[in-house]
Amino acid sequence: MNVAIVGASGAVGQEFLRILAERDFPIDNLSLFGSSRSAGRTYTFKGKEYKVKELKHNDDFKDIDIAFTSAGGGTSKEFAEDITRYGAVMIDNSSAFRMDEDVPLVVPECNPSDALNRPRGIIANPNCTTIIMLVALQEIERLSHIKRIHVSTYQAASGAGAVAMKELEQQYRQVLAGEEVTVSKFPHQLAMNMIPQVDVFTDNDYTKEEMKMFNETRKIMHSDVRTSATCVRVPSLRSHSESIWIETERPLDVAEVREALKKGKGVMVQDDPVNGVYPMPLYVADKDEVFVGRIRKDLANDNGITLWAVGDQIRKGAALNAVQIAEYLIECGNI
Repeated sequence: MNVAIVGASGAVGQEFLRILAERDFPIDNLSLFGSSRSAGRTYTFKGKEYKVKELKHNDDFKDIDIAFTSAGGGTSKEFAEDITRYGAVMIDNSSAFRMDEDVPLVVPECNPSDALNRPRGIIANPNCTTIIMLVALQEIERLSHIKRIHVSTYQAASGAGAVAMKELEQQYRQVLAGEEVTVSKFPHQLAMNMIPQVDVFTDNDYTKEEMKMFNETRKIMHSDVRTSATCVRVPSLRSHSESIWIETERPLDVAEVREALKKGKGVMVQDDPVNGVYPMPLYVADKDEVFVGRIRKDLANDNGITLWAVGDQIRKGAALNAVQIAEYLIECGNI
């Protein structure tokens, strides 16, 4: 495969390089692209140095088979035609195309075959919180249709990018030193705090992040499921956590839910709360799986199940999901 990474200098771009190397993805030629600020930087991949090219409207993607893009929605929209013109498959990590009818939105554990039908040559990577939640819920959906989801997310600084992670580290140092705290990337100080806002608010008083979870879940699951989310930014560096309540069509036994999750793809069950065993973001960073624990009956709904899920936002919530999509296409001979 001839592979391109757009946004190679960002947190997700760097994760792409790590994951492609770790999984020994079949690459004949690798091209890195970025903004004018990033152009000229060099990165090492499998012992060889690669220089970042400035992304421009030209024929640089003529011989590319797969392009992983993670440079923001505006950039994805502007350059989509350049990237796909000669047949490259664009796997996009932004929100630019997620809800377009002619662009599949894919979580490989849930709806991989959707990636085979891509009229515009574009496949969208879902929002990180949606990916983590649906990997955890897909096996339960197979037991009984999920009618409603209530979810509160606890999202690490990594969700706002590498600059946000650096700002959180800086804020902690400033707080401990008794200095004035720098607030730039977040709407408020995040260190020693939690912010009940991720992205901007919409007309219904839900944020865009929360509405993404509603809309993307329905598209991926091909379902009428309704999701009500509250998304919170928390002062951890990496990995998002989610407290999830679901209502299914029939009542489910906790034991059958736990067993289904243990057999599920991309899921790791850590559910021994009496002995302090449950997923925590500190220990999930750099892991491929979505970790699930605190599985129990919902006391407010006879058809309800409650669980706790944690996943690495940069990894499974972004770069790994995209690479898994590409691996599926190769396996199907669809590139």
